[in-house]
Amino acid sequence: MITNTDFILVLPEIFMAISAMALLMLGVFQKQDRVGATLWPSVAVLAVTLVLLLGAANHTGAAFGGLFLQDGFSVFMKTLVLVGAGAAIILSQRYAEEHGMDRFEFPVLLVLATLGMMMMISSGNLISLYVGLEMQSLALYVVAAFRRDSQPSTEAGLKYFILGAISSGMLLYGCSLIYGFAGTTDFTLLAQVFAGEAGNQPHIGVIVGLVFVIAGLAFKVSAVPFHMWTPDVYEGAPTAVTAFFATAPKIAGMALFVRVLVGPFADLVSEWQQILFFVSVTSMALGALAAIQQTNIKRLMAYSSIGHVGYALVGLTAGTEQGVQGVIIYMAIYLVTNLGTFA
Repeated sequence: MITNTDFILVLPEIFMAISAMALLMLGVFQKQDRVGATLWPSVAVLAVTLVLLLGAANHTGAAFGGLFLQDGFSVFMKTLVLVGAGAAIILSQRYAEEHGMDRFEFPVLLVLATLGMMMMISSGNLISLYVGLEMQSLALYVVAAFRRDSQPSTEAGLKYFILGAISSGMLLYGCSLIYGFAGTTDFTLLAQVFAGEAGNQPHIGVIVGLVFVIAGLAFKVSAVPFHMWTPDVYEGAPTAVTAFFATAPKIAGMALFVRVLVGPFADLVSEWQQILFFVSVTSMALGALAAIQQTNIKRLMAYSSIGHVGYALVGLTAGTEQGVQGVIIYMAIYLVTNLGTFA
């Protein structure tokens, strides 16, 4: 049963969704199709959303039957995402006006992508996880190819779309396997199921499903060996879009990684720890070594982000509370340094 508390917990997301639609109408009814028509209103929407989020920080719990979770972790990570998205939109103004991207849809698409990220971070169910992830991804596919008259931008959008569709399929297949063998998609119930099997070898179907889920999430944060899209998309996408890619989506992806593995699959730590160990070490190694020979600054930043993901995953691989705290602190520092670099 839906209560008033549910709406209080999800109020920032509701406000952002309604505001995004209002921004679209504002842009349509403007006499001139310019990015300035919606850029500062979009920043204002993110600022108000941040105020609503921090104002309701004391209200924690699950909403809509466990589909949406609000806790201290989600509030902090959403704050980082909102700050990163707002800064990226502000940084994009001059670039958009000078490089054939002076259209009102651009800031609105970034707002919609940010809404998807916030839903991802607070997901309490495999279904809401997938919906939030796709909402973010669909908006990012469009902005990657936003310079329609630029071949590199169009190519970046196409590569990102094709590989993103494959990763989404892998993630969805993993979710279906987990549902088939565990009987539920709710994070709390999944945790109870796996806790009840403590000491027993989990079903091979659950392990296979978990591997597919990790593969899908690893693509979203561009961890090795699912990093192939990153250098090409970073290089081909408009620089303003690359600045956005390198900050907010990375933070949201890492938050989702933590939410999934430390939540419902906490009792399967011995199963996913060895996978993350390999992903973390190879990401650090490839991010450092492949960056040496780069001559394009955006490709260099792409390999830098791959290396940073490897460092962040070290904390998650530990599977402890201190490790998760390390991930949170690392992503906060990562946000500031990357925004400074692109600025």
